[in-house]
Amino acid sequence: MGKKLYCILQYAFLITITFPMLSSEAKQPLSLATDQTSLLSLKHTSLLLATNWTNSTSVCTWIGVTCSLRHHRVAALNLSNMALSATIPPQLGHLSFLVSLDLSNNLFYGDLPHQLSLLRRLKFISLRLNNFTGDIPPMLGQLPKLEYLSLSNNSFIGSIPKSLSNLTNLQFLELSFNSLSGEIPKEFGRLQSLQTLYIEYNHLSGAIPSAIFNISTLVVIALRDNELSGNLPTDMCRNLPFLEPLSQLF
Repeated sequence: MGKKLYCILQYAFLITITFPMLSSEAKQPLSLATDQTSLLSLKHTSLLLATNWTNSTSVCTWIGVTCSLRHHRVAALNLSNMALSATIPPQLGHLSFLVSLDLSNNLFYGDLPHQLSLLRRLKFISLRLNNFTGDIPPMLGQLPKLEYLSLSNNSFIGSIPKSLSNLTNLQFLELSFNSLSGEIPKEFGRLQSLQTLYIEYNHLSGAIPSAIFNISTLVVIALRDNELSGNLPTDMCRNLPFLEPLSQLF
């Protein structure tokens, strides 16, 4: 009996000591200071950022940074057209109040870090006109509020992740001018808020999923310069009342 009691007390001691340590490591409090530290991982990519992003000024006054008035956290990061050359640092995943991320028209390269899936408030992502490579990560389908996603004019390969069909608030999807292959996911029929779909100039093959032609909100479908096959539905125009002229389909 005494031995059993000793084991119970020892186990309780381990819970008391170990669990708080794990908890403190997994749930570090995030703040504006955290946002500042996260953004400093990009500071070396530009002389302009190196001189403007300093510890002597508030992160909310830094070029390209917008803070929310309500939470006083970084809500938007717009570093477009700045000739930045780097990989996206995983530290950006700590910008937990980020709503808009625009890194378009730069020289970013490499894979997209999986930490971007932690940015659950994101509504806008534009990474177009860069040198990103590798597969489009399925984790992008874990951003429940996303409305705008542009990954065009990069060097992404592989298939289009089916997980993007989880983005039920998505209105704009642009994957054009990459090297994507395989079929268009039939699951895209679940994107019932989608208005614009650009996936032209890739190596996509197979038939166009019929479910796409049931997305009544669609205004633009651009599929040309792929290797698609099959026939268009005869009732397409009836199901897509807002669709613009079809010159971009093929």
